[in-house]
Amino acid sequence: MKKTYVFACLVSLGLTSALLSCHNHHEIDPNDTNDLLLEFDNRVGSQELELKNKTYKNALGEEFTVTKLNYFVSNIKLKKTDGTEVKFSEQYFLTREEDPKTLLVSLKDVPAADYTALSFTIGVDSLRSTADISQRKGVLDVASYGDDAMYWSWNSGYIFLKFEGLSPVAPLRTSGEKKVEVHIGGYGGYTGRTVNNLRTITLPLPTTAEVRKKHTATIHLFADVLKLFEGKNAISFVTTNSVHSPGAGVAAADNSVNMFTVDHVHNGH
Repeated sequence: MKKTYVFACLVSLGLTSALLSCHNHHEIDPNDTNDLLLEFDNRVGSQELELKNKTYKNALGEEFTVTKLNYFVSNIKLKKTDGTEVKFSEQYFLTREEDPKTLLVSLKDVPAADYTALSFTIGVDSLRSTADISQRKGVLDVASYGDDAMYWSWNSGYIFLKFEGLSPVAPLRTSGEKKVEVHIGGYGGYTGRTVNNLRTITLPLPTTAEVRKKHTATIHLFADVLKLFEGKNAISFVTTNSVHSPGAGVAAADNSVNMFTVDHVHNGH
């Protein structure tokens, strides 16, 4: 009797599981869409990034404060559980630490699906960098930055990532400040060959991001400033404090691929 009962229970559970699985499968309508949010949380190691009023140390023990952190995010891709990808090749975003609303990137019309990985490029690809000015609107409008320029008017185009700060080990400038400026750019050049500092980051998600018609997901990312100056290339503010050309930015660009991690995924918005 016990064996028969247990077998019946197992069969019942199996059928229930199958029905639930079938139900879950059919609740994802590929014609449904919703927004998906990428939340960028800039940090310095385990600490929150605070502009101007907090002192940090890099891997070499050099003290510094951060006065600016901007970076372009583009060519975003989301990978589904079946291995296919959804691409957002025509969307470009500029995150600026001093403007909190730019740290929340909203992807529009994301197909309903379960997503397991995220990839994106830090910078602006060569095709868009060389496109007619009429095709470069919004954050790509080179006149939209005011004094906070994110564009080199000469051969190398957009500044992909801009880090600025102060450090007591940096040389004294004529302004009377010991500045550190690391501006990464260079997509390969338009009228002449330059270094290509575009870097693509691919990150697995710790839990599946679920996009449905009635709810969506937020992927919360950490961007660690310390990683920009350590890892493959140890960067000292004594010798690297004024980076304003593609060639000078290669070491920091190589390091930048390790800046980003996914902290968590929140489903249900």
